Amino acid sequence: MDLSPYTGRWVALVGGQVTGVGYTPEEARQLAQRNRPKERVTLQFVAPPGGEELPLPALLGRLRPFFAQLDQPVYLVGGAVRDALLGLPVHDLDFVTPQRAIKLAFQAADALQAAAYVLDRERDTGRVVLSDDGMTLDFARFRGDDLLADLQDRDFTINAIALPVTAETSLSLIDPTGGLPDLRTGVIRMVHAQSLANDPVRALRAVRQAGSLGFQLAPETEAAVIASAPQLAAVSTERVRDELLKMLATAVPHQAVRQMHELGLLPFVLPTIAALDGVAQSPPHWQDVLAHTISALRWLVLVETAVLDGAIEGTAAGLSQAAAQLAPYRASLNDHFARPVDGMVYGRALLRLGALFHDVGKRDTQTTTADGQIHFYGHDKTGAAITADVLRRLTLSNKVSDYVADVVLGHMRPLLLLHAQGSAPTRRAVYRYFRDIGAAGLDVGLLALADHLATYDGVGDMAQWETLLKLVAALYANYFTQYAETVAPTPLLDGHDLMQALNLKPGPEVGRLLRLLQEAQAAGEVNSRETAVQFVQQARR
Repeated sequence: MDLSPYTGRWVALVGGQVTGVGYTPEEARQLAQRNRPKERVTLQFVAPPGGEELPLPALLGRLRPFFAQLDQPVYLVGGAVRDALLGLPVHDLDFVTPQRAIKLAFQAADALQAAAYVLDRERDTGRVVLSDDGMTLDFARFRGDDLLADLQDRDFTINAIALPVTAETSLSLIDPTGGLPDLRTGVIRMVHAQSLANDPVRALRAVRQAGSLGFQLAPETEAAVIASAPQLAAVSTERVRDELLKMLATAVPHQAVRQMHELGLLPFVLPTIAALDGVAQSPPHWQDVLAHTISALRWLVLVETAVLDGAIEGTAAGLSQAAAQLAPYRASLNDHFARPVDGMVYGRALLRLGALFHDVGKRDTQTTTADGQIHFYGHDKTGAAITADVLRRLTLSNKVSDYVADVVLGHMRPLLLLHAQGSAPTRRAVYRYFRDIGAAGLDVGLLALADHLATYDGVGDMAQWETLLKLVAALYANYFTQYAETVAPTPLLDGHDLMQALNLKPGPEVGRLLRLLQEAQAAGEVNSRETAVQFVQQARR
């Protein structure tokens, strides 16, 4: 059907015939109902010709036949439109519609042969999950009476742009709040004066999006962010946690933490981290503890880029050596950091949480000697306890909280190993390293590199840096290529064997001997059942 006479408008169709036309879908429907009151209509937006084609996901093309048969309008909104306009990859799609959004989600899931579920029944929101594509599609009812009300209830102008789902070019964009000019100038601006007061968590979102997009906060938006800081105490812990995890997942987590500090948000989000401000350190540290923590996050991203992505062109001195030294373990490390840990929390998030909290124990353990030297004895153990407590308060699982606490607990271990054994740790030292902190020892390896770079504001002494790299590589080699020999050897004797060989009864002594035996195996001192029996007999005596 030739609908070109109606470009830029909505048409209501019955049996392939136009029965209503309007500048809004409501106008077209009302006219169609007057003309054909008893028949079902479908609504379609007639996109004007020309305009710049938007780089939208191919998935929308698959869904257009489905959308074209609907009797209500559907719009793509929010981050998907914003990112398409910026030429960024679009991973998740948000749709709004006047009514029956949950039903629409399940119908779209059927069309895609995908899974769907109810996200929020009260707000009529459903979600479609495409596991193979790594995408989610959210369908929600308008926030208000119509699309205009929905867009004006959003957080920032750049997120308040809509596109009819059957349109493909910039000429069909709907931008009532001025988001397009703000996208062009790189500004995060509130939709209206009460945007942040109505939902204080938007202050955190403003910081996150400014950092990830490289944008600036508009002056009035920055003032509103500062004013909203105390109100974050009334926001649900889960929402604050989710924003924090999203911040840490960006390419610039250090910028988000620094801006939260500068805008006064940090004491209301992470008071234990905020308390590190002004905690002095002795050389070779050149920053106080909070500034060092922010630097460690910055360097960690660079280490990840070099080691995990192999992107070394233009990297800072020393990172190319790290990429080359650890290249044999790149695939295994990527698997480790990409693993789902709990819910939607993945391994990379735990590494970055470890960097954020690695020195959180220093405030409570700071001491100063008569000659002015500052020490933090036991800050790793104190920090681990603080970390586990804070993360549980943020409603992260015990599994996540305990793992990150292990990263904090172990973050000094590579330095201690260097002082004790140099770049080639013994098999016993490797065993004890992973025995004490488990797989978190892999995270500690990268964190140790970032911590070193933050301490010296770069590589510092090249020989010392290369020695640290060799040590981390040795730890990874043992874990990934000699796991059954040095990290977790299969016991040559079990508890029953021990009790029979030594005439023991069940009890703590059996467990003690088994632990000693496993360490001896890892150290290469025991390699057969006979030598294992001899070892436990000697250990028993």
